[in-house]
Amino acid sequence: MPNNKTLPNYAPGLEGVIAGVSAISKVDPAGDELLYYGYKVSQLCERSSFEEVCYLLLNEGRLPDKKDLENFRGKMSSERNVPAEITDYLCKMPKEAHYMDILRSAVSLFAHFDKQTEDNSKAAELAKSIRLLAKVPTVLAARVRVLRGNKPVSPHQSLGHAANFLYMVNGEEPAPDFAKALDVSLICYAEHGFNASTFTARVAASTLTDMHSSIVGAIGALKGPLHGGANEKAMYMLREIGDPAKAEKYIRDKLAKKEKIMGFGHRVYKKKDSRAPIVKKYALKLAEKSGEKKWHEMSDIIERVLMAEKKLFPNVDFPAAVLYYLLGLPIEVDTPLFVVSRISGWCAHVMEQRADNKLIRPDQHYTGPEAREYISIDKR
Repeated sequence: MPNNKTLPNYAPGLEGVIAGVSAISKVDPAGDELLYYGYKVSQLCERSSFEEVCYLLLNEGRLPDKKDLENFRGKMSSERNVPAEITDYLCKMPKEAHYMDILRSAVSLFAHFDKQTEDNSKAAELAKSIRLLAKVPTVLAARVRVLRGNKPVSPHQSLGHAANFLYMVNGEEPAPDFAKALDVSLICYAEHGFNASTFTARVAASTLTDMHSSIVGAIGALKGPLHGGANEKAMYMLREIGDPAKAEKYIRDKLAKKEKIMGFGHRVYKKKDSRAPIVKKYALKLAEKSGEKKWHEMSDIIERVLMAEKKLFPNVDFPAAVLYYLLGLPIEVDTPLFVVSRISGWCAHVMEQRADNKLIRPDQHYTGPEAREYISIDKR
C-alpha cells in the first residue's frame, strides 16, 4: 500500500489534512481547551445549560438573551412528543437490536412525518434541528423502559432537557444534582470539530440531501467502535475489575499483552482532554451521594498506571462511563447519549456546510491493474 513517503500528498485517515473550514469549535493548543465559537466549554459547563449551548451552536455563535433562551426552550419542549406509530414500531424491534440502530431508524422515520424534510432553507434547517434534538431522547428513553419491562413515559414539558430524559427513563423527576451531571456531560459531547461522524454529516449535506439523511449517516458513523463506544467498553472494563485492589494488576496485564485500554488518549488532544476532569468532578459528586466510590478509586489507579507507563491521559469517555452508570442508566445507552448531545453539533455543521457549499469529493490514488482486455468466459 502507498504511504506518505511514496505519496507526499497522501495521509491515511486524512490525518493532518484540512478538509474544510469551520467557525464552530476548536481545541485551543495553548491548554487543550475545547472552545465552542470561542467560548470555553469549562465555563459553559459551570455557568450555562445544554439548551443554551444548543442555541449557541445552531445560531452561529450567538448567545441568547433571557427571552431568546426561554423561547428556544419552549420550542424544544413542545417538540418532544413522538408520533405513536414511530414509538410503537421501534419499541417492538427485537430485543437484540442495537440502541444505535434504533436511533438511526428513528431519525429516518422522523423524516416521513416532518413537513419540512425537503426544505433546505436556513429557517427550515433550524426548525428540523430543534425537532431532532427534542425527539431523539424520547425514543431512547422509551426503548430503555420497554426493555426493562415498563411502558414508555410521556415527556415532562416543564423540565429541562437533561432532567426530562431522566424523568422519561425512571418515571420520576430526578434530583437536581443528577440532572446537572447529565447536562454537563451533554455539553461536553455537543461538538468536536471534523470527527468521523461530523465529517460524514457534512459530506452528505454537501450533496444537498436533507437534514435527516445527513444525521442518519452521522449516527451510522458514530456506531463504529473506532469512533463511538469507548465509554461503554470502559465501564464494562471497570465492572470486570470489580475491586480497586485488582485494578493495577489488571491494567498491567493488559499492557503486557499490548491490549488497548478504552477511554484513554485522543488524536486531537496532545497533553490532556480538558473535558475529562469536568465530567469526573460531577461523577464524583454522584458517587459521594450514592456511596459508590469504588469506581473512582479504580479509575484513579488506572489513570496513574497509564500515565506512568504510557503517558496516556483519560479522554472524556472514561469519566462519562462512570457518570452514566451512577445515573442508573444501562451501559448500552452510553453511545446513544452521545447522539442525544452531538445532534446539536451535527446540525450546526450541516447548516454551516450549506452556507458555503461545495460537493465534497476527494481524489484517490489508484492501485489496481492498468487497462486490459476482457477474456471471454469460455477462454478462461
